[in-house]
Amino acid sequence: MFMPILSGLVVSVDAFFIGLSLGIQKKCRFLYVVVINIFLLFLCLGGFFIAERVYESIPFDPDLLVGFSFIFLGSWTILHYFISEHVKKRKNSEPERKFSSKRVVLVGLVMSVEAMLITMGITLVFLPYSTLAIPITVALAHFAYSALSFRLARGKRMGKISPAIAHTISGLALIIYGLMAIFVEISI
Repeated sequence: MFMPILSGLVVSVDAFFIGLSLGIQKKCRFLYVVVINIFLLFLCLGGFFIAERVYESIPFDPDLLVGFSFIFLGSWTILHYFISEHVKKRKNSEPERKFSSKRVVLVGLVMSVEAMLITMGITLVFLPYSTLAIPITVALAHFAYSALSFRLARGKRMGKISPAIAHTISGLALIIYGLMAIFVEISI
């Protein structure tokens, strides 16, 4: 039971940086973070039940599918950031982004779908011993990380965290989970 909860906590680290980016936007309210995370909880529960149903239809070890998927996603997160930064530097400038409710909705959808996929991955790795603790852990970890970082961003003591560090930590959390998924039998 410890490993699924640890997995949910590790892979949800990226929510810290999402909350931070929302907190930096002055017009964004904490209520938006709460609504996003309520929606995220329902998608996590849906992901849990979907994973239980598709488990039998996967013709090979689902640990490998989940592990390599998260390693790819983590690597893509890191590489995408650095490639896009390189392109921005070549263009010499980036227009200043203003607060938009559409962007908050998009961030919420992306964060929620990503949390649902995380829940599905953890559920597939630990089936047949998966419980509802998995989607609840993922949802609560996302809420705790995003709420904490949102509040920190609004505080006066918060220094600016480099986007490069944020994307690297998010990507590494996904890669670590992917490695945990592949080598889960060793730790059980």
